[in-house]
Amino acid sequence: MKLLAIESSARAASVALTEDGKLVSQFFQASPLTHSRTLLKMTEDMLADLAMTMADVDCVAVAKGPGSFTGVRIGVAAAKGLAWGADKPAVGVSTLEAMAYHLLDRREGVICSAMDARRNEIYNALFTSDGAKLTRLCSDRAVPLALIVGEAKKTGKPYFFVGDGAELCYNAFLEAGLPAALPPEPLRLQSAWGVAMAAAGREPADAADLTPEYLRLSQAERERLARERNTKENKV
Repeated sequence: MKLLAIESSARAASVALTEDGKLVSQFFQASPLTHSRTLLKMTEDMLADLAMTMADVDCVAVAKGPGSFTGVRIGVAAAKGLAWGADKPAVGVSTLEAMAYHLLDRREGVICSAMDARRNEIYNALFTSDGAKLTRLCSDRAVPLALIVGEAKKTGKPYFFVGDGAELCYNAFLEAGLPAALPPEPLRLQSAWGVAMAAAGREPADAADLTPEYLRLSQAERERLARERNTKENKV
């Protein structure tokens, strides 16, 4: 099966094409340019270089969050548009699970996917690996960094960090005297290849069913709810 994967949930944006689980091509860009300017162009260029079109693709996969609210929306919208336009099925995967595949060879400890969620929180999920597949230890969550440190103190296992929040976690673990490792930056950044790995073996569905998963409300939504609460309080 030929799978087109899309990742735009953080600073880096990428697209990849895999066939039967093997990477055929990946276009990757880590720049401040808005993903809405780069994502579809990378997809178009990658397919052109492979002498392929969307008609040759069997399924579209995308990182559906958590992550940047804007980035996740752009990725999901791009995946829907490409899938609908070519009448292809689609599958959404956890950004945190997708990035954990970068550390699939870390068999002796805990793989900690971490994204800086701001407001003193980390988007986080924990996994172990047997070298071939991941085992999830907790659901995707937005939690204080102190909670992750506290959990690690109970396990005593080394933690391997991946994601744009990896350095934050690594530094906190060093301060706490906990065993931790920080891979090189290219391994920490999210990638479409990881999305393809996370999507492997999952049943594709209609692209209309794709929805972002943010884990928490956006700032605009929080501000709206605060205004509504203030209005109700003033009326009482």
